[in-house]
Amino acid sequence: EVQLVESGGGLVQPGGSLTLSCVGSGFTFDDYAIGWFRQAPGKAREGVSCISSDGSTYYADSVKGRFTVSSDSAPNTVYLQMNSLKPEDTAVYYCARPEYCAYYDGRYSHGPYDYWGQGTQVTVSS
Repeated sequence: EVQLVESGGGLVQPGGSLTLSCVGSGFTFDDYAIGWFRQAPGKAREGVSCISSDGSTYYADSVKGRFTVSSDSAPNTVYLQMNSLKPEDTAVYYCARPEYCAYYDGRYSHGPYDYWGQGTQVTVSS
């Protein structure tokens, strides 16, 4: 059974940092891209970042330069380091398995997700 489990969310002040973790199981982790998307109340789901199976990384314009996705620490784990957080980053963050990640015309794009986790709440507020 494929599972993705996120952790690390919380309440942080504007300008602060958080690191989210995503642990995968039930599949050969290194064979797949792993992405992050977020969902805020009343807003459309937004793909935030992705790391492909070859280690290439991708970012939405809204987080480029502030967020870093990596997978070079614990096995079967992807991290999302979030710096310089803004109130508009407030959302539930999910890790997911997209069909692909890419930049098209300089903009982050991804394929459909086939699995995602339960999400972790990130709240940026003073």
